[in-house]
Amino acid sequence: MFGISQRSLDFPEWPQFGDQERVALMRALEQGQWWRIGGSEVDEFEREFAEYHGTGHALAVTSGTHALELALQVMGVGPGDEVVVPAFTFISSSQAAQRLGAVAVPVDVDLDTYNIDVRAAEAAITPRTKAIMPVHMAGLLADMDALAKLSADSGVPLLQDAAHAHGAEWRGKRVGDLGSVAAFSFQNGKLMTAGEGGAVTFPEAEQYELAFIRHSCGRPRADRSYLHETSGSNFRMNEFSASVLRAQLTRLDGQIATRQERWPLLSGLLAQIPGVLPQGTDDRCTRNPHYMAMFRIPGITEERRNALVDELIARGLPAFAAFRAVYRTAAFWETAAPDESVDEIARRCPNSEALTRDCIWLHHRTLLGTEEQMQAIADVVADVLATS
Repeated sequence: MFGISQRSLDFPEWPQFGDQERVALMRALEQGQWWRIGGSEVDEFEREFAEYHGTGHALAVTSGTHALELALQVMGVGPGDEVVVPAFTFISSSQAAQRLGAVAVPVDVDLDTYNIDVRAAEAAITPRTKAIMPVHMAGLLADMDALAKLSADSGVPLLQDAAHAHGAEWRGKRVGDLGSVAAFSFQNGKLMTAGEGGAVTFPEAEQYELAFIRHSCGRPRADRSYLHETSGSNFRMNEFSASVLRAQLTRLDGQIATRQERWPLLSGLLAQIPGVLPQGTDDRCTRNPHYMAMFRIPGITEERRNALVDELIARGLPAFAAFRAVYRTAAFWETAAPDESVDEIARRCPNSEALTRDCIWLHHRTLLGTEEQMQAIADVVADVLATS
């Protein structure tokens, strides 16, 4: 392996767990009530997660995708409405809107941060726009100053897709303290996980109460007569998942601290490799949990990028091709598609086109490794680029 030992690439495993999770699962098991209505684990997790993120209201749900869908529904999004989304994101950001019959309107992203271009979002607003959905890519918060101003000026509320941003801060404030609704994911690869799961944080108690009813099939908390007050679905989190997440939350600060120490080192090493351009930063994002270690190889073709990812994996790195622009998937066009062609959207999203072709990411467990392992990562990337 060109002087790089396999042992040097033995990164920490993910998910991480131990006695805290074991004790938590037994606690949930032995309470004798395994769903949230009769148990206490989901209630306690919501309280702890809300406090951690600087808000008074958090609702635990079945997935991050459901978190987005439920949040949009609570915000009044329905058939025919428009939701502005970044073109470069995981497909759930657009599908959550489309499943409600709303039109997801993709806009371009910044080529340095990979986050939504606020000017492009502003240009996309129409009388039918009901929400703007910034995605905090890889944990780097979008420009929340400019987005808050855009929301205030336009009257269009924000929904933060914070699936990558557990524990992130903007000017010292956590995601839940930024004045807008935020949705999180606890899928297996996320910064804290129970295999699946999600949560929504709300700045207003009324939003939380409506979300609670909708996530429980439209049924009020104390209902005994099946008086379903509104439409909804069963998005309730179970007690076992919540118990694991309570344990995972206690690990988060230490893991974030390690990743924040490692990323500047790894980013600097990657930047020294000819042709490699790491994701940029924003000093106003005062805490970045680093969900992914992302970098570009500008000018490369998508086919060669994919071949390089395969080779990085073969050399021992947990590497992935970055997200495809949402409008370049068949799923995007299946339901509530915009009145534009792929080529028309692509012409106004050149940065998303570039990232679709040339961006690579490494799993965040690499950033839990040692300083020596950061050098090993850079060595592998450099060697693969030079020899492939």
